[in-house]
Amino acid sequence: MSDNIREDSYLLQVGGLHIFFGEKEVVNDVSFQIRAGEVLGIVGESGSGKSMTALSLMGLCPPQAKIVAHQGILLQTKKNPVNIASVNSKTLRSIRGNIISMIFQEPMTSLNAVQKCGPQVEEVLLIHKKEKKRKAKSRVIELFQEVMLPDPEKVYHKYPHQLSGGQRQRVMIAMSLACRPALLIADEPTTALDVTVQKTIIQLLKDLQQKYGMSILFISHDLGVVSEICHRVLIMHKGYSVEELTKEQLINGNVNHPYTKALLSCRPPVDRKPYRLQTVSEIVEETNTNKEPIIQLTEKKQTGEIIMNIHSLSKHFPTGKNIMGKPTAWFKAVDDVSFEIFSGETLGLVGESGCGKTTLSRMLLKLIDKTSGNIDFNGRDIQTLSKKETKDFRKQAQIIFQDPYSSLNPNMTIGTALTEPLKVHQMFHSKKERVEYVVDILQKTGLNGDDLKKYPHQFSGGQRQRIVIARAMVLKPAFIICDEAVSALDVSVQAQVLNLLNDLKESDGLTYLFISHDLSVVRYMSQRIMVMQHGKIVESGLSDEVFNNPANEYTRKLIESIPGNIH
Repeated sequence: MSDNIREDSYLLQVGGLHIFFGEKEVVNDVSFQIRAGEVLGIVGESGSGKSMTALSLMGLCPPQAKIVAHQGILLQTKKNPVNIASVNSKTLRSIRGNIISMIFQEPMTSLNAVQKCGPQVEEVLLIHKKEKKRKAKSRVIELFQEVMLPDPEKVYHKYPHQLSGGQRQRVMIAMSLACRPALLIADEPTTALDVTVQKTIIQLLKDLQQKYGMSILFISHDLGVVSEICHRVLIMHKGYSVEELTKEQLINGNVNHPYTKALLSCRPPVDRKPYRLQTVSEIVEETNTNKEPIIQLTEKKQTGEIIMNIHSLSKHFPTGKNIMGKPTAWFKAVDDVSFEIFSGETLGLVGESGCGKTTLSRMLLKLIDKTSGNIDFNGRDIQTLSKKETKDFRKQAQIIFQDPYSSLNPNMTIGTALTEPLKVHQMFHSKKERVEYVVDILQKTGLNGDDLKKYPHQFSGGQRQRIVIARAMVLKPAFIICDEAVSALDVSVQAQVLNLLNDLKESDGLTYLFISHDLSVVRYMSQRIMVMQHGKIVESGLSDEVFNNPANEYTRKLIESIPGNIH
C-alpha cells in the first residue's frame, strides 16, 4: 500500500461530533482527520458509534438522529471546503457516491435482490457522470474486471443471489469505485467472509487505494484485519474516541487505554489455550479469572466412545437436465466423506464457503437427505429410524445457526420460542414447570427471566446468540452443531459466547461439531480439526498438530490467510 500521504492536505476534518437519538447520545465529542491518500481505521464493539459516525459523513443517519458538529464535518472538494453537517439535500446527493462512497457490511441486503448486478452499478454512472447507456455498461464491465470478478460479462447479467458472498462484495466495491471517489468508507467489508476471501478483498482494497490515491475510512471490530490495511487507528467505546494509534503501535501492542488492551487480549491467542478467554469487562474491571490451560482431550481419538460415525457420506445436486427432466450433470457438494465424532469432544470443521460444511451438517441432523453413505448416531443409522425414533433423535441432536436474528421468529416472544420445543417433546407437566426450567437455562447463558416477554429485536446480537444457544440447550441434547455460531460477533461478545459454550460442555457433557471460517477460534475450541475442500476432507488431526505442522497445501493457505500479527 502506498504511503504517499500528503501531510499538509486534509481531505476530511471532523470536529466535536455529537449524535443524539432523543436524549440518548450515541456519539460524544468525536474528532478526527483523514489526509489525502491515507487509510484510517475505526475500531470498536457494536454500539460504540463507529457506523453512526461513518453515516454522518454522508448524511445517511436516520431521520430521528440529531447531528451536532461544533467544528463541522469539513470535506475538501476541488472548489472549496464543504461542511457536510450544514449543506442542503441537493449538495449531499452530489457528494454521495461521487466524492464519498461507501461499501456496506452486508452486500446481500444492500444490493437490490430483484435487479441484475450490472445495471445496479451502471445507475451510479448514469446519475453522477451523465454517461450514455452503452458507455456506462462498458465502464461497469471494466470495473468488474478491475475488482477481479470472474467472467465480468456474465456477472453483469446475474442477480445478487447467483453470486458468492465474496463476489457480491466485489460488486459493491465496483459500485463504490464507479465515480473514483476521493474517500471510500468501508463498513465491516470482510466480517462474514472466509479468511482467504477476506485476505483477497483486503489486498484488492490496498491495490485500488494505491492505484487511485484515494483515502479510505475502514470500520471493523477486528484489530487483526485493521492492522493489515490502515495507517492510523481510532478506537471507539460507548460513543467516545478513547485512543488513536499508528499501525506500528497497534502491531507492537504499544497501547495505553484499558479498553484497547482489552480488545487485544480477548482475541483467542495463537500460542496457547487458556482455560477461559478474557472478556472486555473482566480486563477493564480487573476481574479476570484466566488461570489455567484448557485440558486437551488427545486421548479421545483412541479411547472415547463414538457418538456419531459417518461412512462414505455423499450429497450430489443436479446441475443439468435433459429434455425429459432427467439429471445429466451433478455437483458433488459432499463427496465420499468418512469420520467419527467422540463423546465429550469438540470437533472443528473449517473450509471456505462452498466447500460443503453446511450441507454436511444438515445431513448429520437429517434435515436434508443424503445421496449415499451412512450416518450412525449412538450405533443406529438415522435413515432407518421410525417416526417416533426420529423425534427422539431431534431431541438429542441440535444446531446453533449462524444468524440468530433470522433463526428466531420476530413475532414470537423469547419465552414462547424457548418453551415451544418442550411442549412438542412433552417435557414437564405444566406451563409453570416449563417456564421455571427455561428461566434456569436462560440464567446459565447470562440472561434472566425478565427477558421471556421480549421479542428478538429488543436484544443485541450477542444476546440473541445466547438465546439461540439456550433454545438448543432446553431439550438437554447430547450433540450440538455450532454452524458459524460466533462469526458475526464482536471479539468481546465472541469471547463471552465461546466461554459459555465451553462451560455448558463441561457442566452438561456436551459434544460439539464446531463449524467456522475463523481458524483461530476453531483452534481454541477444538480438540481435533477437519479441513474441508471441494466436498472432501483433505486433512484431519489434533488441533495443535494441524496448525503447527499442516500436511496439506490448502490447510497451509488457510492458516497463512489469518489476518494480523498483533503482539
